[in-house]
Amino acid sequence: MKMNYVHHVGLVCTDLDRSIYFYHDILGFQFQNEPTGWFEGPELEKGVGVPGAKLRQVSLWVDKTTTFELIEYADRADTDGKPVPNNRLGAAHVCFHVDDIHATKAELESKGVKFYTDVNVVDSGPLAGWRWCYFSDPDGLALELIQWDYYDKEQHEAASREYLKNRPALSTLKPLFPK
Repeated sequence: MKMNYVHHVGLVCTDLDRSIYFYHDILGFQFQNEPTGWFEGPELEKGVGVPGAKLRQVSLWVDKTTTFELIEYADRADTDGKPVPNNRLGAAHVCFHVDDIHATKAELESKGVKFYTDVNVVDSGPLAGWRWCYFSDPDGLALELIQWDYYDKEQHEAASREYLKNRPALSTLKPLFPK
């Protein structure tokens, strides 16, 4: 089996129009499709696994192969309107590779984007070569910028082989697919 590439990343937002201002106008993503109207029905409910689902969406190009799908549900399951904390099961973030992280961060800050920290630099260990920083979208969903300065392919391949050779036996872990 071969996975070709990531086609799209989907994020649930509280207000599709507000999120379009952020992802289109500030981050510069172009429309793949125009925003849909609200749609619902039994097939949608089954397809997304949400009883009574009613949603609208838009897809925006990130690059030539990857799109960003924003989805607004009419009735979200969250009760407090806050995003899932980064350390909670189910939390996710999206990372964008950039050529110049300092310039990109400064440009986004000039447009009002708030970052968690300055650019973090990693020059040892498995993530050596990373320059990274987190920020949030209007709903508080975690996003990341990364500039990858260098990568030692042979070292990482050797370390990965060593991990596979010494990892815990599957029988000692929680089942992949509980019965």
